Formats: sequence, C-alpha cells, structure tokens
Amino acid sequence: MQLELIEKDKDSIRIMIKDADMTLISPLVTELLEDDAVSEVKYTAAHPDLEFPTLLVRVRTGKPQTALKRASKTIAGEFKETREKLEKDLK
Repeated sequence: MQLELIEKDKDSIRIMIKDADMTLISPLVTELLEDDAVSEVKYTAAHPDLEFPTLLVRVRTGKPQTALKRASKTIAGEFKETREKLEKDLK
C-alpha cells in the first residue's frame, strides 16, 4: 500500500491510497471515527481503473496527521497483539 499526500491544511488532510486493502483501511477508518479529536473521516473508492481511493481526515483539535498516526499505531498494536496470541496458541 502506498500513500500520497493530495491536500493538507491546518484541520484536514487528504491522501491517495494506491493498492488499498480493505483489511487495513476498514480498521483505520473505524479507529479514526472513534477519536474524539476527529470530526470527519471519508473514504472514497472510485472506479478502480480510473482513480485511486482517497481518505479525508478532518479534526476538531490538533493536527490531522497526528490523528492518522495515532490511529495507525493503535491498529498496529492490535495486529501485533493478535499475532503474538496466535503464535503462542499455535506452538
């Protein structure tokens, strides 16, 4: 998955997502929606042959890139925890 910055201002960020995988996008959007600092999250998937999907994050407080990083770290921790549990249980 590749991310490309399309637009950024003080309270929002829009990124283009190449080779998006909903296995990662869906939890990211969910985590962002649960963040009290985030006011809007919009994932737009256009026709796959014409445009890449985009993700818009708008915040009430703080920086949008900070909210995105915070959500990413939370998800990474959850995946790590799940992997560790599986490795332990499957020994």
